[in-house]
Amino acid sequence: MKWLEVHIQTNHGGLEAVEAFFSGLGIDDVIIDDETEFQEFLQENRKSWDYVDEELLKKEAGASRITFYLKENHEGFARLGEVRIALAEFKSAHPDYGPLLMTLNHLEEEDWALGWQKYYKPMEIGSRLLVIPEWEKDTTDCNGRVPLILNPGPAFGTGSHATTQLCLQALEQAVKPGDTVLDLGCGSGILSIAALKLGAAAAQAVDIDDKCVDVAYENAALNGIGKDRYTVRAGDVLSDGRLQAELSGNYDVVVANIVADVILGLAPVVRRFLKPRGLFVCSGIIDDRAVEVADGLRRSGWAILETRQESGWFSYTCR
Repeated sequence: MKWLEVHIQTNHGGLEAVEAFFSGLGIDDVIIDDETEFQEFLQENRKSWDYVDEELLKKEAGASRITFYLKENHEGFARLGEVRIALAEFKSAHPDYGPLLMTLNHLEEEDWALGWQKYYKPMEIGSRLLVIPEWEKDTTDCNGRVPLILNPGPAFGTGSHATTQLCLQALEQAVKPGDTVLDLGCGSGILSIAALKLGAAAAQAVDIDDKCVDVAYENAALNGIGKDRYTVRAGDVLSDGRLQAELSGNYDVVVANIVADVILGLAPVVRRFLKPRGLFVCSGIIDDRAVEVADGLRRSGWAILETRQESGWFSYTCR
């Protein structure tokens, strides 16, 4: 099926009124892009990241836009005509709501619902792993590598980012057969599931986003890993003392692919989770904070055994 992607350009002050206008026309399933709210969100949540994708910044730059979809058929074009006429009248009555310009894209069903999948292909990482999107598993030759199958959806990633690849490379060296692993900030579960595929006996994973629990369990199942070896839970290990107590144990490896500020917060806490000579693998560190994080790790008593870097990102393996 083909779709019409309809954009209406307005301004920040007009967004609420334009949304109400479309609701009055019976169009309630709309997407709102607003640079003002986007920038406020970035500032209010600055501690959660050190880097925002440039393409996302470009997309939101100056954006005050409402988007909705119509089927590309006779009924959809008739509906589009009704919207165009009503919008012209609305624009005449509200010149203060910006251009109220309508633009149109034509989309295939595949482009709308699953188009993101085309950007994810099997990836060789390190010397042993092959990360395979679930939709590619039946057509991929592993060539002796350890397959790691993922179906994360568009929000969780499949290992293509440099920080994840740095962690996977570090885990390949760090994890030994029979090890136990703790994954902090697990997302799709890629790191802890990889550790199990690399020979770990058991793993636990934690993320502050409760949606990650189901995603990680589903990815584990794709790799033949059950809840007897793998436990995923939601929570904030920095602020939740009860969760810290539940996780306390003798892990051989703790891995955290998060951001600089969280790693600095974890540095004094992580040791309580590890065996005496256990390893702490951390990543998600952008280059202009790499020295700061390294110094913070050392102040917390960590010795940095190995540093990896790629595409402006750093990871450290510590003991």
